[in-house]
Amino acid sequence: MLLTVPELIFLFLGFLVIATLYSSVGFGGGSSYLALLTLVFTSFFAIRSTALVCNLVVVSGSSYLYYKSGHLDFKKFLPFIVTSIPMAFIGARFKLQEHIFFMLLGGSLIVSALALIVQTFDPKKSDSVNTDYPPYVTYLLGAGIGLLSGLVGIGGGIFLAPVLNHMKWDKSIKIAALASFFILVNSISGIGGLVTNGTFELPWVEAIGLVIAVFIGGQMGIRLSLGKLTGSGIKIITAILVLMVGIRVLLINGFQMTI
Repeated sequence: MLLTVPELIFLFLGFLVIATLYSSVGFGGGSSYLALLTLVFTSFFAIRSTALVCNLVVVSGSSYLYYKSGHLDFKKFLPFIVTSIPMAFIGARFKLQEHIFFMLLGGSLIVSALALIVQTFDPKKSDSVNTDYPPYVTYLLGAGIGLLSGLVGIGGGIFLAPVLNHMKWDKSIKIAALASFFILVNSISGIGGLVTNGTFELPWVEAIGLVIAVFIGGQMGIRLSLGKLTGSGIKIITAILVLMVGIRVLLINGFQMTI
């Protein structure tokens, strides 16, 4: 066991809260798991591996409930998935320096959040869906975000959802469902990349406790989303979460490592 009991309790409660909040908008919470794990783990590989496994647990349950509720449109989601899976695998095989990893993660999250905030609070915004995008756009988005998600060790939904909301690709609940499924397949692909590259490192005792925490939180969050959150509510929570995590990761984990 790598952690003390107080450290493990701190992580358990933190992961429980993160999973509840993030799953309510279709995310797994990987970016925030990474931020918390850097406080207690010294191994960079253990941090990435644990975050991906917890991501996978949360979005597996979320995807299932989105499917039961009729929000998972596999035919419409397929272009994102077929290009993101191989790119996430490739991205996970890169061995980035830690400060570059966190600067890339933080900067990407901040840009994504600001784009969604502008769209959410734009006085001229409407709830209409824009269907004028050519098919290749979805393939390119899937590939680009898949590669980025593999590089930084998260599922990528936290990048994809703000972009699609800004594009008015579909209703907010559909985008949340896609984000969840996108994270699911890319987390599996990312774990595969780590395993084949020999960098999958999981502290099993701590991981079991954290998996239990995120499973409970994920189930609570997705039920909140399906039962009570409106489209605007999903967008606002998404934007706030992404921005806060991006700033925190960039300042604490990115810039400080270069000093």
